[in-house]
Amino acid sequence: MLIIPVKEGENIERALKKYKKKYDKTHVMKELRRRKEFVKPSITNRQGRIKAAYIQRLRSAEL
Repeated sequence: MLIIPVKEGENIERALKKYKKKYDKTHVMKELRRRKEFVKPSITNRQGRIKAAYIQRLRSAEL
């Protein structure tokens, strides 16, 4: 549960902005989307290898 201390006389929009920023930092939506469907570990590993190869290609192209 997120607790946002609101000072007396503080604007409600400012408090909402604080709440949204704190909510984003908790990665709640990212976790919900990840848990929505099961992904086999082999697929996760394959995606990681593909991503690593892509990044390596980008870095080698810079030189």
